[in-house]
Amino acid sequence: MKTHPAKLLLLQILVAVAVIAFWQFGATVPIGGDYLLPEFFFSKPWDVISRVYELFATGVIWKHLRITLTETVLAFIIGSVGGIVIGFWFARKPTVAAVFDPYVKMANALPRVVLAPIFMLWLGLGIWSKVALGVTLVFFIVFFNVYQGVKEVSPVVLANARMMGMNERQLFRNVYWPSALSWMFSSLHTSVGFALVGAVVGEYLGSSAGLGYLIHQAEGVFDVTGVFAGMVILAAFVLVIDVGVTRVERRLLVWRPQPTGEQN
Repeated sequence: MKTHPAKLLLLQILVAVAVIAFWQFGATVPIGGDYLLPEFFFSKPWDVISRVYELFATGVIWKHLRITLTETVLAFIIGSVGGIVIGFWFARKPTVAAVFDPYVKMANALPRVVLAPIFMLWLGLGIWSKVALGVTLVFFIVFFNVYQGVKEVSPVVLANARMMGMNERQLFRNVYWPSALSWMFSSLHTSVGFALVGAVVGEYLGSSAGLGYLIHQAEGVFDVTGVFAGMVILAAFVLVIDVGVTRVERRLLVWRPQPTGEQN
């Protein structure tokens, strides 16, 4: 049975309240003469909230949010388009897929943090080095999902479609593409999340603006409150993006039947 949205929201809020209460208790109530969460390492919830308010009230944060959002959107679009095109091409050309298979696996296995300095050397410290890092994360998620989606098309469905006289273009539109789309959107949230991770990690390693830059600057001067404030803003930023992605997904996959018999 599906949980009522209001009840689900209440439970989610209770989890957040419990975490903040534990944080406040650990940072302000000594146990045996020591604090469970020393202020020097963990700050205090109210101090973090005050810093977040200050960043928004002064308008400092908006520039950094805009840059991080731009990098995330560009990385997601470029990585997704590339993954769709290459994934579909490989799925429809088994020989090409077999030739490039070891190289795709090697590229996917490369640690992205290793690539970040290389992108900075090639593209500078502007947004494009962060976009490139995000693209490497998004591309493989979308690529593998589209590839698998096309490969999973039922041979019976294909045979029936061909018996009805469908050409390759019609097969792509009515058989291959719906199958790939379902698989692709199943990883949409993950893809957007990785695009944001690529942007923030790139900013953290070298930039002059962005959420990753703010967190890195705070760490450099041992400003724990600033670090946690940046993390809170980043978390809220992720939630807003996730809500937007969920709405887009529901619109584009409105044709897909809802699963039955859901359990709590």
